[in-house]
Amino acid sequence: MSVGKAHIAALLPHAGAMCLLDAVIEWDEDAIVCVANSHRDPANPLRRQGRLSVIHAFEYGAQAAAVHGGLCARRVGQTTPPGYLAALRDARWFIADLDSVAAPLEVTAHQLLHEAGRCIYAIRVSVSEQTLAEARIIIVPQPVRSSRPPPGEGSGVRAR
Repeated sequence: MSVGKAHIAALLPHAGAMCLLDAVIEWDEDAIVCVANSHRDPANPLRRQGRLSVIHAFEYGAQAAAVHGGLCARRVGQTTPPGYLAALRDARWFIADLDSVAAPLEVTAHQLLHEAGRCIYAIRVSVSEQTLAEARIIIVPQPVRSSRPPPGEGSGVRAR
């Protein structure tokens, strides 16, 4: 089942040009395969001094993982709670810049663990079976903010 850019954007907390993925090629409960062309866009918001470092491949992978989580949640009638990238492990890259790659990027995320809102994914960015970057990422839910004021605030007690 192919998923287009508008549907992807609805699943990500990023807006506009920060939505880096163009389409989902395939997905199931364990993994997702996406395609992206934004690495060639001169207006890519991750560019610095005219170049797009391969380090940003990990953002592409994190977005694929987020889309995967969103699609899996929607499949069972739920929504994914907001989360954030907590860790990047075993990161390896094999080129210097993504913008030097002429072909579309294939971005995969394979879920290794999902427990209590925490996820571990193996991510990979490649072109024609050539790995450009790979890593494991850990995504954790954002803490729920309490609507109660901290002790001493709003209770009539004043600090001196």
